Amino acid sequence: MGISLSKLVDQKELDFSELKGKILVVDTMNMLYQFLTTLRMPDGKPLADNQGRITAHLVGILSRVTGLISKGLKLVFVFDGKPPELKADERDRRKKVKETAQEKYEIAKERGDLVDMRKYAQMTTKVDQGIIDDSKRLLEILGLPVVQAPSEGEAQCAYIVKKGDADYVVSQDFDVFLFGAPQVLRNLTLSQSKKKGTLESISLKTIDQQTLLSELKLTQDQLIVLGILIGTDFNRGGIKGLGPMKGLKLVREFGDKFDDLFTYVEWDKNFDFSWKDVFNIFKNIPVTDDYVLDWTNVDADKLKSFLVDERNFSVDRVDIALEKLSKVDFSKKQKSLSDFFG
Repeated sequence: MGISLSKLVDQKELDFSELKGKILVVDTMNMLYQFLTTLRMPDGKPLADNQGRITAHLVGILSRVTGLISKGLKLVFVFDGKPPELKADERDRRKKVKETAQEKYEIAKERGDLVDMRKYAQMTTKVDQGIIDDSKRLLEILGLPVVQAPSEGEAQCAYIVKKGDADYVVSQDFDVFLFGAPQVLRNLTLSQSKKKGTLESISLKTIDQQTLLSELKLTQDQLIVLGILIGTDFNRGGIKGLGPMKGLKLVREFGDKFDDLFTYVEWDKNFDFSWKDVFNIFKNIPVTDDYVLDWTNVDADKLKSFLVDERNFSVDRVDIALEKLSKVDFSKKQKSLSDFFG
């Protein structure tokens, strides 16, 4: 979901060529949801192999990820771990939304309404453990680093960039700034497409955390508080009737007197837990140093065995991906200081 900060944030447009050689950390769960939601049959059924196993995530990774790699990007994929307890309500809400959508899908199916069938089918999208395992397997065959976060993937992405091990977090959600991501890249696609129903192009955009804080005249802690007021995945909806502009005004007025601020907005009438519980998630969520960012060349034999032999992909589709990857050689390691000074 993410917080609603887009109207307050100055986003700098970026040319694709500026990303060549950059290390980008991807919040993988968001990417998988996108693939599983959009890559469907006209009636909404997910793409699947001859045994009924969903393959949309594999199709998406094979086409988009290999395309990005062929353009000189070094991608790292981070997977979610155990969610914070406060996310349980949001997960229950999402589950109910999917159940309702499934009921509406069945009704649309009875009347043969393909448009509604596809719409409601997309709303039932789930990422189960099988899809996660498949995705990790394919990414590793492609020679790409996979990182398992202990908790929220966005927090781990932010941590990797803060450590200097990567250049950007790739994410559409503004929650990533509350976790302290220094540089965020949005709209990472292979084409400069148009927003549905508009003439507005979807271009690459980057947001710098320090510039964001400077423009908003906030500290990092105040930014977290603003996010909580507006609403995060851990306190959906935020304070009723309080939007980004009003929230920003209040945070500036109260400064670092957060207890006074949350008393003023009557937090306790909106939520049955302390605002500090949410604040603590963003400040102290578990992250790990247990990862290795190495890139290797694709294993063509394993790729064909997995996708062609096991999952019924056409040889031509896999060969096209391999042709893209033939332009990339990760075996050529960049020299480090130790190489020069031994």
